[in-house]
Amino acid sequence: MRGDLKSAWPYVWSDIWVRLYETKGTPVELFSELYAALMPKPRAPIAPPEPTIFDADGNMVDPLEIAAAAEFLQTMTVYNAARLDYETALTAEPEAVRRWLREGLHATLLTEQDAVRALEKAFVTIDDIGGDPLSNRYVTLVETFLEKYNLRYDLRRPFSLHPNLSGVFTQLIRQLKAATSSDAHLNGIMADFEDAFRDLKAGATPARIKACMSRQANLLEAIGQIAPNVTGKTLGLICDQVGTWPHEKLKESVKCMYKFANEYPGIRHAGTPATQLREIDMRDLVAVSVVLTGFAPYLTDRLTPDGIYGAAA
Repeated sequence: MRGDLKSAWPYVWSDIWVRLYETKGTPVELFSELYAALMPKPRAPIAPPEPTIFDADGNMVDPLEIAAAAEFLQTMTVYNAARLDYETALTAEPEAVRRWLREGLHATLLTEQDAVRALEKAFVTIDDIGGDPLSNRYVTLVETFLEKYNLRYDLRRPFSLHPNLSGVFTQLIRQLKAATSSDAHLNGIMADFEDAFRDLKAGATPARIKACMSRQANLLEAIGQIAPNVTGKTLGLICDQVGTWPHEKLKESVKCMYKFANEYPGIRHAGTPATQLREIDMRDLVAVSVVLTGFAPYLTDRLTPDGIYGAAA
């Protein structure tokens, strides 16, 4: 599982809705109430302004007003058909309701936030028809679901899903991989970094750790080189040109990390042996990898911070 709720939604039917329905004391109208709450309601189109120009027979003559009226008529036709389907669906047979919750609801969830809102909206309905016993059971089922599929949310009572820290970092890595996969050059550099990271399984020697850090520094340099308004080729120059920093000290911290990679013997260059305080080890690999990855949103416009956190619609 990728950590997002939308990809896990096909399992909501069996892991949440069915088990909730089987709970002792659950009202028989549970599915129909969820159906009414979660099925998207058609929205009527906005009527254009009243026409102002007519001929002697009272017909509209302004081309723009005629076009607006025709477009409104077309959208009203579509709306009336959708409204009829919606109203018919609310009175559908129980099996049709179950089928929509099992198969059709997923198609209406276009974004991750749509999926989050659906579970949150369902809680309100469940609490209304079943009170605390049923809503508490629902909370327990959703908490189990989040843990089972390793989803990137914590559940706060009464019912609100919030992105957690590990999920944010996972999303950052996913977006970074997606951003580099569409560019052959970046994709190759990302692959080099991932290969170096995997090589640590064979033994976390100082040489392998240094190689991994070097590949990651190369990756940041590569994505920074194609950022808007950047002409520099080194990470230090890129930091001076991206113009994304909220404070000078934050920019300096990235440049200091870059200097570390250049000066520590064997990472990117022969380095300066006199600056080495001890041999590098796994604690450095973990810390440096997390820190350098965290700086990526400053160095490229190919990431969406709201989406990484989970706030994007």
